[in-house]
Amino acid sequence: MRETVLAILKDIRGDVNFEENIKLIDDEILESLDIVAIVGEFNEEFDIEISVEDLTPENFNSLEAMVALIVKAQG
Repeated sequence: MRETVLAILKDIRGDVNFEENIKLIDDEILESLDIVAIVGEFNEEFDIEISVEDLTPENFNSLEAMVALIVKAQG
């Protein structure tokens, strides 16, 4: 799953190394439109529904956080 998430992120923002130890939201690397695109791709690829309550900086601050969000959404 991690590789699929990474591929989606690279498709959306190929200019970012998501495997670095960076804070994607805190460091203002991802913008709101990026998040919208990421959520749409995650929902489609993993057949999940990421809720509005899950749209927090903590859930999108790193690759690992996004993987954890998907696992949570899969129930």
